[in-house]
Amino acid sequence: MDDLYRDEILEHYRHPHNFGTLPEPDAVYEGANPLCGDRITLMLGISEAGVVDEVAFTGRGCAISQASASMLTDSIRGKPLGEIAKLGRQDVLDELGIEISPARLKCALLSLDTLRRALEDRIAWQASTEDGVA
Repeated sequence: MDDLYRDEILEHYRHPHNFGTLPEPDAVYEGANPLCGDRITLMLGISEAGVVDEVAFTGRGCAISQASASMLTDSIRGKPLGEIAKLGRQDVLDELGIEISPARLKCALLSLDTLRRALEDRIAWQASTEDGVA
């Protein structure tokens, strides 16, 4: 069974879904893993109803980090922010479907960390504009 998941990871690495940029993202964050040099920039287009209607990422790194980003972007498209905020590390690891060594865990979770930080930045920006700061 691990071979099936490894093939899917390699497919997402070679042909990542949602790879590219959004012309006017509502939330964006660049995450990095300084231990290995993996980088992901995640961009979200968020509707007025609070649903991710567009998502894209760019980056470079190992197969695990890039496949994880591809899979995560697939899973959040069309979902409300409240549901996305509940995603946890186990959700990402389950999606990858293989045992991840401790050394590769940061690679696998880089996309989730980047997503969380993009949402935090968006929430902070919204709060500042509602208070008349921005």
